[in-house]
Amino acid sequence: MTRDETSARIAALIEPFNKKGVAITDATRFTDDLEFDSLTVMDFVAAIEDEFDIIISMNAQAEIENYGQLVDAVVKLTA
Repeated sequence: MTRDETSARIAALIEPFNKKGVAITDATRFTDDLEFDSLTVMDFVAAIEDEFDIIISMNAQAEIENYGQLVDAVVKLTA
């Protein structure tokens, strides 16, 4: 799966969590731009793990601050 295909699937998953309709770019930050709280992050990560049949470790989650980093992490985990 290409990075663009992965990004498109993640973009579809993020829609229900994007309450303010923020335009999503690689630089979009989850806590700052989307205002995700810890519970929202957990729900969103669970949705991604289910969609891609992967596990994102807590250490990896702590390093992911923006959308581009998330897409790159999912691409790496699904390779």
